[in-house]
Amino acid sequence: MEKTRFEKRRVDVVLFDFGGVLAEEGWKNGFTAIAAASGLDGEGLVSAATDAVYASGYITGKGTRSDFWRLLREKTGLQGEADLLWREIFARFVLRAPMMGWVKKLKAEGLVVGILSDQIDMLDALDARDNFFSEFDHVFNSYHLGKGKRDASLFDDLAGFLKTEPGRILFIDDAPGNVERARQKGWNAILYRNAETFDSDMAEFFGTAPPAVAGKGDCS
Repeated sequence: MEKTRFEKRRVDVVLFDFGGVLAEEGWKNGFTAIAAASGLDGEGLVSAATDAVYASGYITGKGTRSDFWRLLREKTGLQGEADLLWREIFARFVLRAPMMGWVKKLKAEGLVVGILSDQIDMLDALDARDNFFSEFDHVFNSYHLGKGKRDASLFDDLAGFLKTEPGRILFIDDAPGNVERARQKGWNAILYRNAETFDSDMAEFFGTAPPAVAGKGDCS
């Protein structure tokens, strides 16, 4: 029987980063908005928040949300009620319909599809809002794993958990460092830059056209 186009360059598992790939980057966009409203430098606050979420241990479930806010306030002088600031970030994580279209298409072709994200417990709250975990076979979140993508051994751990050879896994992320670490561990990896280049990258990798998406706001 003739192979499908997906089988011409076969992988068994495709893992997607969440913020900046499957969804708009709510962390960066949220803190940029918070900075503008607070009279702070946007890039500086985003950088400080990212450092604080790792330094506090919150990103790997070893610290608390309070630890994160305390450290960030010490570093930046940021003011404001934590719950209100949190909502600024939460609201800006919006699923990208074309990316969810890719998820559905890959699953329909029989591939295992998952999320691999350095995220806090907000990811669980986002699923409660948008109900997207059900679209995936696996959700790997640093908050629950106790380890993030900055630790290259995570890629070995997950290949073992999936019982899949590294060369049969494809990983998509918008952070060059994460892509490089995955490749160093033998994974295939695509650096997500924007929707147009991603479609081209996937078409080249799999030899297939991008999926049809009913509408930009339809992720059902």
